[in-house]
Amino acid sequence: MKKRSICIGQRASRRDFMQVGFAAGLGLTLPELLKTEARGAAKFYESKEGVAKSLIHIYLPGGMAHQETWDPKPLAPSEYRGPFGSIKTNVTGIEFGENFKNLAKVADKMCVIRSMHHGEAAHERGTHNMFTGYRPSPALAYPSFGSVISHEFGPRKNLPPYVCVPNQPNEYAGTGYLSSMYGPFGLGGDPADKGFSVRDLTLPKGVDDSRFARRRTLLEAVDSHFRSMEEADEIEAMDTFYNRAYSLISSKEAREAFAIEKEEQKVRDAYGMNQAGQRMLLARRLVESGVRLVTMTYGSWDHHNDIKGSMNRSVPDFDKALARLLTDLSERGLLDSTLVMVSSEFGRTPKINKTDGRDHWPRVFSVMLAGGGVKGGIAYGTSDGLAAEPDENPVSVPDFATTVYKQLGITADKELMAPGPRPIEIVAGGSVISDILV
Repeated sequence: MKKRSICIGQRASRRDFMQVGFAAGLGLTLPELLKTEARGAAKFYESKEGVAKSLIHIYLPGGMAHQETWDPKPLAPSEYRGPFGSIKTNVTGIEFGENFKNLAKVADKMCVIRSMHHGEAAHERGTHNMFTGYRPSPALAYPSFGSVISHEFGPRKNLPPYVCVPNQPNEYAGTGYLSSMYGPFGLGGDPADKGFSVRDLTLPKGVDDSRFARRRTLLEAVDSHFRSMEEADEIEAMDTFYNRAYSLISSKEAREAFAIEKEEQKVRDAYGMNQAGQRMLLARRLVESGVRLVTMTYGSWDHHNDIKGSMNRSVPDFDKALARLLTDLSERGLLDSTLVMVSSEFGRTPKINKTDGRDHWPRVFSVMLAGGGVKGGIAYGTSDGLAAEPDENPVSVPDFATTVYKQLGITADKELMAPGPRPIEIVAGGSVISDILV
């Protein structure tokens, strides 16, 4: 790679500045939230923390079948009921799919919403709904939950406010019309992998702490030069990235939060030494340390074929890990202040298809909330007898998003500035589902 030299006496570009400060000096590849597209962006941390101080969003991509999981229909005809039976939970009157053996024991900690609905049957559009609270628009890219939370609250304890495990799962989990400074921190690896480490938390080979400090001094000197040539407010916006970068690299708290190998092996085994288990364990470590939102994904739930075999492969690890996560948060006194959300882009068709699977179905599906001021041991809303339509208390995506934001202390109809500039509500038209809140 050809190096570019800069003479302080010449008028250099911001790209040159980045090469002096990082690429040439430290060799760092910091995540999207440290990039330079946020020139001139301002930070306004106006919201006040709500009941929930943190959010763990567990996203199941592909569209998990509600009939085989949260909303079984044991009395429906076999072609609608599907290949599995139901199992009683520790809450009278609530049953789950028979593969949720561990979750059935902690149903008293959960609120299952069985009447979610929207009108988007395509994966991309349904995913957009569930990450932003908005239907997709060709005119505007909307920010995700994580980016809104990052915008409203900012970092805590030198940790990124928004972390994706293992990485940003889709384009709709990004910043939308907000600055890239509010984007997610991706791990660059999977905590279930042997030898897992997080990129950007260690100094490059050959760079010790003293050299790191000297490079920071050098960067500050170069920055001082640019201040004399460029608008001060643009420099201030850039400083946000650099300060976060230095805080992250030099923070013992950050390194400890991501160090999943420091957990006792019996704890890791209780979650499961697999993707579901280790991702959820790391999510617990991160919110315990101060991260505001962890978004993690697990599996592929687009079960058009052989739903019995697919569920038998996908559900057991998820069931064990989620039950352990809820129990662990409760035992550590964190569940009251941590909202756990399990969602998917839509549900599956009421009737089993010709290849023994189910197809896309957004007209009714289920999501789960736990902790963070949400009542436990309830099933809110119902689907009809064939799990085809909402029957009682239908819940829209804006209602769901508005409720989640309320628990975090964010007013959903607050307006943020989109390009134009024009004010856009964080969520438009939603109502708080007060019946599920403590």
